[in-house]
Amino acid sequence: MARPLRVQYPNAVYHITCRGNEQKPIFRDDEDRSIFLKKLIESMDIYAVKLHGYVLMGNHFHLLLETPLGNLGEFMRRFNISYTGYFNYRHKRSGHLYQGRYKSILVDKDNYLSILSRYIHLNPIRTHLFEKASPRDKTNYLRRYRWSSLPGYLDKGKREPFIEYASVLDEYGGDTERGRRGYLRTLYEDIEEALEIRGKIIGQSILGGEEFVTWVDKTFLEGKGDLESSSVRTIKKHLGKKEILKVIEEVTGKTLEDMVEEKGILRQMGMELLCRIGGLKGPETGVLFRVGYTSVSQERRRLRNRLSHDRDAQYLFKQLLGKCHD
Repeated sequence: MARPLRVQYPNAVYHITCRGNEQKPIFRDDEDRSIFLKKLIESMDIYAVKLHGYVLMGNHFHLLLETPLGNLGEFMRRFNISYTGYFNYRHKRSGHLYQGRYKSILVDKDNYLSILSRYIHLNPIRTHLFEKASPRDKTNYLRRYRWSSLPGYLDKGKREPFIEYASVLDEYGGDTERGRRGYLRTLYEDIEEALEIRGKIIGQSILGGEEFVTWVDKTFLEGKGDLESSSVRTIKKHLGKKEILKVIEEVTGKTLEDMVEEKGILRQMGMELLCRIGGLKGPETGVLFRVGYTSVSQERRRLRNRLSHDRDAQYLFKQLLGKCHD
């Protein structure tokens, strides 16, 4: 199996995860977490890295960061060595702290920065303890979770100076009270819908829209050897919005304009397919259908309700899904 790619360039954005060796904790108490953030800030200052979000869990962490100088490898090497050295010294241990090398997903900033920030912020409730909890209880827990950048996104008084909040909040109306409310409202919808992104990651290492994936392919992957060959093939199988809309037209005879004007269940299916298979997020899908991103979320929810009991709708949707996966 090919190793995931390490594509680096100025202003690249990444989702970084790192797990403890043998699934063991990398934080034993709050002092460890505080020092972790201190080491992170030191490394960010040295390598001019920007941080859009983070979550610290018991045996792993998530970072959403940007590298203006295209130096992810140097930054992560210094940061991981620094924290490992501290942890081993304090807890009188030796050897590897992390399970292999860190995992990095290259992110399409224009289309996926916001959704990925929300995905990261939802991590504290992705445990068996919250399986039966209500969306409201989950939201309240997340708002109180201390070792996350989420509180600063929702409450200006809880801001941390090393977090870049503005880029994510731009999608919700800016770094304003309205923008923060919009972010929270979308996060709540994500909890109800069980937001997931793993199925949208291309070649184990890229999360992006059609244009971004094509650009990465042509700029960094063409002509590469066996190391990246499987990832290149995966990227070239990516189904874009044009292909999805073509499938809908072939099966139903309806164009995008028809769906916009007629509304109804076919428009809902178009939205669902574009988000689920095409990798588009709510605002981008909303532009296509001339509605707001909250309307996209509402229409997708109505479709799921309809599919739970309408056999004709089930048949049509399965037909569309099948053609998309051919």
